[in-house]
Amino acid sequence: MTPQANLVLMHLKRHGSMSSVEAAAVYRIRHLPRRILDIIEAGHTIIKEQRKDPTGQRYVRYFLENKADA
Repeated sequence: MTPQANLVLMHLKRHGSMSSVEAAAVYRIRHLPRRILDIIEAGHTIIKEQRKDPTGQRYVRYFLENKADA
């Protein structure tokens, strides 16, 4: 996996979820969906959840599926 994909995977393991805004602000990752695809291709399962922020703007929050829960 790419170094950025590894950063995203570690973040998901530590914090549970991530949005594109968080990826850009914290890790300077500009295209989170590509990094998520890298993680999926490495064999991990990612859950995508559509959400709306308080202003009504839609976004996607990504979660790493817990193998114990599956």
